[in-house]
Amino acid sequence: MNQETAIIVAVWMLAAYLVGGIPFGFLIGKARGVDVRTVGSKNIGATNVFRTVGKGWGLLAFACDVLKGLVPTLLARQWAMDPELPPDGSWFPLVVGVTCVIGHMLTPYMKFRGGKGVATAFGMLIGLAPALVGAAFALFALVFACTHYISLGSCAAAAFLMVAVWIPMPRLGSEGFANLPQCVLVTLIAAFVIFKHRSNIARLVRGEESRIYLFGKKKAED
Repeated sequence: MNQETAIIVAVWMLAAYLVGGIPFGFLIGKARGVDVRTVGSKNIGATNVFRTVGKGWGLLAFACDVLKGLVPTLLARQWAMDPELPPDGSWFPLVVGVTCVIGHMLTPYMKFRGGKGVATAFGMLIGLAPALVGAAFALFALVFACTHYISLGSCAAAAFLMVAVWIPMPRLGSEGFANLPQCVLVTLIAAFVIFKHRSNIARLVRGEESRIYLFGKKKAED
């Protein structure tokens, strides 16, 4: 990699971090007169927006967070075709995507306190391995449908990715040990997602985690 390419890569990563750090959940809440940092779980992610601002606004926050992981990753895949990127540029979209996720979790606009990274990581992985993330999303949907805990579904999907990425499954876009850097980075980002859910896990253990119902009203006990 020559000096010019190295500078371009650094600019890409800075831009990805700044885009990933855009706190859409906070901005949507503010637009509706709610500071999501002071209500519910006090998290700026889509789940807290869903709980405290409204279902539609929560889904909008989720979509925005997915897109800020997906779009930079897809753009990076196009640029990675540049023959000057050694050895083949396949590492570059992953680095950009992971930088977006880090930006979401440690947003520079909110004193480095961000969301839990699930939606942005989801978008990044759609851009990298859509079939693999589709399998993870199916697991998330199953766990959520059975329990109505988004946090439990998110952790289950992240745990699945931590294991699945190491197993060669070409049809799902997982190359296993054939792409060691990708395996390591996806494992680390999935582990960090679970770590960011540590307060949710504690509430689940205590039986205090709030359930979310996409259709109908919450049950009285919630």
